[in-house]
Amino acid sequence: SASGCRCFIFKNYNEVKKILKISGKILLGLLGIILLFLLYFNIPVQKKDNSAKLGITFSHRYASDIQLDWKKTFVAILDDLKIRKIRIPVYWDLVEKKEGKYDFSDVDWQLAEAQKRNAEIILVVGQKVPRWPECAIPEWAKNDDQKRKSRLLKEITTVVKRYKDNHPEIKYWQVENEPFLPFGVCPPLDVNLLDSEIALVRFIDPARPVIVTDSGELSLWIQAAKRADVFGTTMYRTIWKEGIGYFDYPIGPRFFRFKHWLIKTFAHQDNAIVVELQAEPWIKGWTTSGTLEEQFKSMNSQKLEDNVDFARRVDYPEVYLWGAEWWYWLKVNQNHPELWETARKLFNENAAS
Repeated sequence: SASGCRCFIFKNYNEVKKILKISGKILLGLLGIILLFLLYFNIPVQKKDNSAKLGITFSHRYASDIQLDWKKTFVAILDDLKIRKIRIPVYWDLVEKKEGKYDFSDVDWQLAEAQKRNAEIILVVGQKVPRWPECAIPEWAKNDDQKRKSRLLKEITTVVKRYKDNHPEIKYWQVENEPFLPFGVCPPLDVNLLDSEIALVRFIDPARPVIVTDSGELSLWIQAAKRADVFGTTMYRTIWKEGIGYFDYPIGPRFFRFKHWLIKTFAHQDNAIVVELQAEPWIKGWTTSGTLEEQFKSMNSQKLEDNVDFARRVDYPEVYLWGAEWWYWLKVNQNHPELWETARKLFNENAAS
């Protein structure tokens, strides 16, 4: 009947209204929680650790890509800036261009120069290592997954066995770079392969700690931290994103302190460092392809100092800066030594602390 139909419609309307009301309350509650967290993350941290030791990541591949003499760049970093903590990637596609034929001359040279000056090295192994395109897989291994995986383990075995003895400059092994972050020109993550890599490095060289890293802003860290002897986070402040442009992460040092609490609680991991602190621009396209004016929007001398200050308030014992090659490029190719001089000041102060 018409009256029965009206009752049915009215009943369903009330039920929908009730569901929408409950959903609205849940949504408001979630938004309120997010707002509270954002407020907490941005409460200023007064105490900072000025004794936190500073280092850099150095990529001879990237230095060459931006038209630098990479050996002169490396020596300048060691002798002019007097940096004594350096993270060095081992690029699989460069050390094994032909299957089974290894050439470690570039890695050997870097380690020898570091050893002469008593520098400490994080040596990064795996298929995904620092600098674009992230994954450095030889052409001959790209089209056969099983071959890639088995040969990767063979390459890691060769690297670790080569350097585990007579290389006191190597302080840590880092296995893969941000393996849980889907970024770069890379095959999908195979967790079993990652675990095999980590176990292999520990088996060959049980004396050195293994670092596993993850994105500072885009991950909860737990999966990486529970596999690591030392967890390494990235830390970026200003990025460029398609459709948005430049974007500053709306978080303070407490955000990273909270995530450290997460890995202490859920991954039983208390050892953490900043393995990659933004110290170069993040722009659309290749870093050095933009104008200097564009580059300086997301990184300049003041931002460099601010970022180091930010990292020190997170209170981790080591902070590795990302961008030393760019500082040198500015100095020798662009006649802009300001970033290089700012870095010199920061590292000199750090050495004296």
